[in-house]
Amino acid sequence: MQNRELFMALDQIENEYKIDKNQLIASLEAGLASAFKKESGESRSVAVRMNPENYTIEFFAYQTVVEGEPEDDNQLSLEEARDIKPDAKVGDLVGEVVSPDDLSRIAAQTAKQVITQRLNDAKREQAMSEMNEKEGELMQAVVRRVEPNGTVSVEIVGTQMEGVLPSGEQVRGEQLHVGDKIKVYIKKIRTDSRGTSRVMVSRSAAGFVRKLFEIEVPEVRSGLVKIKSIVREAGQRTKLAVYSDDPNIDSIGSCIGPKGSRVNAIINELNGEKVDVILYSSNASEFIVRALSPAKVLMVQLNETEQTARVVVPDDKLSLAIGRGGLNAKLAARLTGYKIDVKPYTEVIAALSDDEDAESTSEEPDAE
Repeated sequence: MQNRELFMALDQIENEYKIDKNQLIASLEAGLASAFKKESGESRSVAVRMNPENYTIEFFAYQTVVEGEPEDDNQLSLEEARDIKPDAKVGDLVGEVVSPDDLSRIAAQTAKQVITQRLNDAKREQAMSEMNEKEGELMQAVVRRVEPNGTVSVEIVGTQMEGVLPSGEQVRGEQLHVGDKIKVYIKKIRTDSRGTSRVMVSRSAAGFVRKLFEIEVPEVRSGLVKIKSIVREAGQRTKLAVYSDDPNIDSIGSCIGPKGSRVNAIINELNGEKVDVILYSSNASEFIVRALSPAKVLMVQLNETEQTARVVVPDDKLSLAIGRGGLNAKLAARLTGYKIDVKPYTEVIAALSDDEDAESTSEEPDAE
């Protein structure tokens, strides 16, 4: 069969969609064989060979050579086989060319179905490849569905991919509705047991805030200011430690921006979530003091072996240092890597006084 137009179309698809023509031909051969068997009722095994060099498509029906009488149409006796192929042996596959009655129609229908499916597969594969490159990035998305269990499905703008935003990756208290335009953090690509790939996105990850700083702060984006660590309780508070290798760069000032413009833009994107920008220090005590900002710290006692710190604050700053529900101290501990125990000044002084009294009592001489 001559079909120059079909093969030229395959060349065009390969060039435009970057689909391997050999893979496409293999898919077409399998599809044509299946379509021919269905249309003709052929019970024998059928194979199709497409030759792009001379633009031909050939159909072959095969039978296995057996000794004695064949048991079904897929078998052929040795005598019959040698009429086709003189040197045929038992166990050989012997084929003959068969011609469909309506070959052009079968080829056209099958080609359309196979090419459409392959193009769709290629587009999905290309989209998934692009999404793999987008892991750890922020992207615009539109809310498409809100499930009863709280899971939100979003369409990632500029792609054909749907993202899944589980309830655990959402900001607590944030209400999302169909049609809302939001930013999402591409967390990972997950493939299930059926081979279906899903883009898992987040709005609560610390990486979400990190990327916002890269967008809003040129010094962070260029690497002049570096984010040492970042911790977040989504919807409530974020703490990030920054520094620069260049002593002439004001790391905190760069992140805050003129009149707070940069950090305020980030806070607005986070719907009012508090953001503490802290200057990193390699001195653990100093870093802990800064991490407990905005509270004032009087003293830090470190146990570097056990990675613990006892922090003393003024009585009237205790609640500020600990934070509502212990949040400020908890985030400071996660940021610095130290378990932090915050104590008020009067309690520490009272404890020291009690220890001194006890020691003084133990040193008094026994009465004679």
